[in-house]
Amino acid sequence: MTLLSLLIVAAIQGLTEFLPVSSSGHLILLPSLTGGPDQGLAIDVAVHVGTLFAVVLYFWADVKVALLGTLRLMHGRVDTPGAFLALGLGIATIPVVIAGAAIKLTGLDDMMRSVAVIGWTMLGFGIVLYWADKTGAHDREATEWRLKDAIVMGLAQMLALIPGTSRSGITITAARKLGYDRESAAKLSMLMSIPTIAASGLLLGVDVVQDADWAIARAGLIAASFAFLAALLALSLMMRLLRSVSFTPYVIYRVILGIGLLIYAYA
Repeated sequence: MTLLSLLIVAAIQGLTEFLPVSSSGHLILLPSLTGGPDQGLAIDVAVHVGTLFAVVLYFWADVKVALLGTLRLMHGRVDTPGAFLALGLGIATIPVVIAGAAIKLTGLDDMMRSVAVIGWTMLGFGIVLYWADKTGAHDREATEWRLKDAIVMGLAQMLALIPGTSRSGITITAARKLGYDRESAAKLSMLMSIPTIAASGLLLGVDVVQDADWAIARAGLIAASFAFLAALLALSLMMRLLRSVSFTPYVIYRVILGIGLLIYAYA
């Protein structure tokens, strides 16, 4: 890939990974709509690693608490907020890991990589996000996260395996319907992304390592670095905007893009 292509892929992944607009859907659309080559698995893994570092850095205070809690959890203790957070994140990650492995083994992931599928999911789940955001209460904060909420959000996260759904979008939708305020819903969604992206990267990374060479590694490092910067920017802007703006702008974008993709797919 050329340097420009790497930067475009990294920017798309970084800017859309944590916004409720589906990063995977945009990455699939890029070669489909431009006629260019697919960026390949190695670059996909690289840009995901870049976004992983971004969310860890942005929420480092919470990540540190969860890491310390993991140590207590490993000793069978759930007696601190950190241990409870680590347990909740672990429980929320299990459904998507199982479903993701099943989809990869059965080859269903290739069958879902189409413009029509992304168009329908962009449109449909965008409307669902709008409904949840407008009807959900605002009386709960991230510190009030319960295990049953982690299960609900974890099950919702499985839907993000369908391109165009958006991992952040569907988990934020679930959190808003559970009554979490917008900032808390986004925060919980972002924290859930850490073990999910790590598990996904590990699963895909096994295939990448077998075919890796220096050229691919260098391209991956460049892509990961730019994805990191783009993701950090997107995270900062979204979390600030949520203090005064709803998720409606993202919904409008999803609806317009979804309708456009459906027209393109069926024309």
